[in-house]
Amino acid sequence: MSTPMNLAYRVADVRSAERALMATVPPGTLMARAATGLARRCAIALQDRFGGVYGRHVLLLVGAGDNGGDTLYAGAHLARRGAVVRAMLMDPDRAHEAGLAAFHAEGGRVVSSVPSIVDIAVDGVVGIGGHGPLRAPADKAVKSISGVRATDGGRPTIVAVDLPSGVEADTGVVTDEAKAVRADITVTFGCLKPAHLVGAAATLAGLVDLVDIGLQPYLNGTPALRVPTAEEIASWWPRPHAESDKYTRGVVGLATGSKDTTGAALLGVSGASAGPTGMIRYAGGAAPYVRDAHPAVLVSDRVADAGRVQAWVCGSGLGTDGRARAELRGVLAAKVPVVLDADALTMLADVSTPDFADLLRARHAPLVITPHDREFARVAGAAPGGDRVESALGLAAKMRATVLLKGDRTVVTSPDGTAWVNPTGTPALATGGTGDVLAGLLGSLLAAGLAADRAAIAAAYVHGLAGRAAARHGPVTAVDVAAALPGVVADVLDLG
Repeated sequence: MSTPMNLAYRVADVRSAERALMATVPPGTLMARAATGLARRCAIALQDRFGGVYGRHVLLLVGAGDNGGDTLYAGAHLARRGAVVRAMLMDPDRAHEAGLAAFHAEGGRVVSSVPSIVDIAVDGVVGIGGHGPLRAPADKAVKSISGVRATDGGRPTIVAVDLPSGVEADTGVVTDEAKAVRADITVTFGCLKPAHLVGAAATLAGLVDLVDIGLQPYLNGTPALRVPTAEEIASWWPRPHAESDKYTRGVVGLATGSKDTTGAALLGVSGASAGPTGMIRYAGGAAPYVRDAHPAVLVSDRVADAGRVQAWVCGSGLGTDGRARAELRGVLAAKVPVVLDADALTMLADVSTPDFADLLRARHAPLVITPHDREFARVAGAAPGGDRVESALGLAAKMRATVLLKGDRTVVTSPDGTAWVNPTGTPALATGGTGDVLAGLLGSLLAAGLAADRAAIAAAYVHGLAGRAAARHGPVTAVDVAAALPGVVADVLDLG
């Protein structure tokens, strides 16, 4: 289900679509549409906070080119509705002439410094073509805004035009957060850009509002990022039917935990239990504890004794000793989809065991790895860096694996170059054991027959919702997340 709000495009594809659209409409149409949408969103913000537009103090930070033109025309709209609108021109000689004329015609005034009262400030310094941190005089103006107040005594509302200035549109990289705009609202045009969704830029964008300017039919390039919707997750989720039994629904195996790390095993089984499979097999040193807590799970001491499964989850709490290495070898040799997490990734990165690389090369069944940043660095040889999507894509291609790179904005990439970003993440999940729950759920989805990339993004999506649900009741533990999963899954499936 592709909609404007769940596909993000790179700047080159946006520019190409804009050129194609502009060839079909009168000159200035796109700018008029963008400016109208920007003014409307500013008016809504003023209405919500101050009760109306009339008499409100609006400051425009105006850069050169079309981004500045959109801003000036939007300022003209707001001035026509009675707002007191002032504009600071970052480069007066390159200001958009027609936009500036329209702004003056509606009573807008150009100023050289930030006024003492600003209800809403509009960042129109640079758009999607900007690179690097803010430069003078824009940097000085943005810093000055932080020192003034709105008429209600609070800080001004910051609205960014297309993107907060100081961020990289295609990657979400922010070279210097001290020289970038932190927006409350970002009004973007035509489609989302990667910086709205990933990297440090996503945290600077605030609430993202998409204005339709007619661009969608002309976006012919491959999306840089996809964002799953709840309806998509519901449509993918495997469901039992009248002829289903515990075997046809899929059997997932977990080679996790040990006698010293029983929690990892129990949490992984809890995650798998919330998934769609009909049976769970556990193999490992925590077998007695799993049997007591989950009597429906079939337990054994070793992978070799576990019996047939349709997918394996391996690594969480497994350790890295000789026994753990033998278990990992057994999992990698299985001709079924595999999820590798935590200790399994540490063992893969150990150059003293080259046979793991041989086993990986020999595999044809799907492989999913679920690193956080430090695990990613061990496996890839370098940390993800600012461009998390490109880093994850590189590792996916290198390992011929689906990569679930954990974080507040979890990224899922496939060897074919497809990239997803999960919109449901929450800092509440940054606590021990939640990754064990995620891995178990992911394994269950794989065992039920879901494709690797869909299984990874569906697991991340539902796991994020469970983290949010758990956080409503106070500090979050992995046990809380596991407990919330069944209810969250039921809510998502109701959408299907």
